Amino acid sequence: MPELPETETIARDLNGALCGAVVRSVQVLRGDVLRGDALGGHALGGLVGGTIQAVSRRAKSVVIDFALAGRLVVTPRFTGALLLDGTPNDAYTCLRFDLVDGRALRYHDVRRLGTVALLAPDAFAEWNAALGPEPIGPTLTAERFSEIIRGSTRAVKMILMDQKRLAGVGNIYANEALWRAGIRPARRGHRVTHAQCAALFTGLQSVLTESIALRGTTFRDYRDAYGGHGGFAARLQAYGRAGAPCQRCGDALQSTHALDGRQTVWCTACQR
Repeated sequence: MPELPETETIARDLNGALCGAVVRSVQVLRGDVLRGDALGGHALGGLVGGTIQAVSRRAKSVVIDFALAGRLVVTPRFTGALLLDGTPNDAYTCLRFDLVDGRALRYHDVRRLGTVALLAPDAFAEWNAALGPEPIGPTLTAERFSEIIRGSTRAVKMILMDQKRLAGVGNIYANEALWRAGIRPARRGHRVTHAQCAALFTGLQSVLTESIALRGTTFRDYRDAYGGHGGFAARLQAYGRAGAPCQRCGDALQSTHALDGRQTVWCTACQR
């Protein structure tokens, strides 16, 4: 599932390519991905003739700003992709935005688990307010991060992945950040020390920043806006490496799905 580095990569690509682009037509081929004001597809017709003001990321979503016409919030989830190309529609093209300059932006989703919502300004503000702070950028300090982690009795991995507490972190990067910080994923938040919180804050920011620089992590489905793969998978030190030696101490990495239903990988020797 695309997490912060992957959706940040897509948003940066599209922001550089689409600012000022004008929509010539909109095709809805698979309306079951639509949510909010876009439900049924009729409201999307209001984007025809509209100019894309900016493309950004919030949490795990790509936000396409059409000014007064609203914001298109695209959450790719497992197999969704925003592709900037002129490829003809295929069986997995859900939406297509043809631009006046001849280009096309397609929302392509094999399993159609992703969503596309058109939000008016008030609705967007409500959606945005329900999300936690972003883990990279100037809005989150180490002190606030410590309060978020230590203010909960839940497992620290689950706190990291709670979008209402911290926006954009998913399973891959929660595993990686905890490995870097040397913290056991099941440790309760209120039992994480101030020093561990500081290490986790550093580890989380570093792994996210490094992954963005390599355009995210591709195992199978994730593609950037031009159909390319992310290059961070080769640098993963925990996620997907169950049974392999820990690159810090050499012990075999352990794996469980008991914590939150998703794969948790950690080193019993050096994550405490």
